[in-house]
Amino acid sequence: MTANIIDGKAFAATVREKVAGHVARLKEENGITPGLAVVLVGEDPASQVYVRSKGKQTVETGMNSYEYKMDADTSEADLLAVVEKLNNDPEVHGILVQLPLPGHLNEDLIINSIDPAKDVDGFHISNVGLLGTGQKSMVPCTPLGCLMMLRDYHGSLSGMNAVVIGRSNIVGKPMAQLLLGDSCTVTIAHSRTKDLPEVVRGADIVVAAVGRPEMVPGDWIREGATVIDVGINRIEWDGKNKLVGDVDFESASKVAGAITPVPGGVGPMTIACLLANTVTACCRANGLAEPEGLTA
Repeated sequence: MTANIIDGKAFAATVREKVAGHVARLKEENGITPGLAVVLVGEDPASQVYVRSKGKQTVETGMNSYEYKMDADTSEADLLAVVEKLNNDPEVHGILVQLPLPGHLNEDLIINSIDPAKDVDGFHISNVGLLGTGQKSMVPCTPLGCLMMLRDYHGSLSGMNAVVIGRSNIVGKPMAQLLLGDSCTVTIAHSRTKDLPEVVRGADIVVAAVGRPEMVPGDWIREGATVIDVGINRIEWDGKNKLVGDVDFESASKVAGAITPVPGGVGPMTIACLLANTVTACCRANGLAEPEGLTA
């Protein structure tokens, strides 16, 4: 069989259209414009590209975009002061501090200084706890994007067996919580899992988020399973750089029922869900109904 390709780029465009529609209604009916503030410390090239893309897409959906660029040697106190200023700014509904931070800054301290209601990355310990206990929270963008694509493809996920490969706080753990919330039976697997191939073969849904190039071959995949490949790994191929996922796409696509490609799968959904989270945060801050189809 040949797998259906889950086109994350096209799906992300649909999400951005929904966001733009909600933003237009918020402006017209309530006189409110959602605002997203991104703080970038230092000059990491990848982070700079990512922040520019976030700013561009924020404006394109009709939201206000605020960027704070700080020197790499910025002190913890100065960064905390900027976060506190944004926490108290009613025009800012979402705050994102771009990671990684320079080594002298305590990432956990900075992230946990963000108002949880404005934590559109979903990394604050309060949001982690709320998600883990099935309460309303801000949800990390990448897992939220994966969930949206799975719901769109399958409809109901209830009763399905899901294996999440990877146990990171950013993807693996919140992904498992979201799948549990949709009534899947969930296994979190990782590098120490005994007989990992056999564990993966039992899954209707496989979410690979382990950060190892093409670690998951096709013979680990159950025929007809849905594969969500979160990995973005840069490898050298024929003397050139090439992006590959955590799944061997060529072999997996011959047995899976559906699969996300790399690039063009999960990646585009991350920024789209950041925009969705900003609209959600804005609605919650103003006591308005949450945007349909943009939340967990």
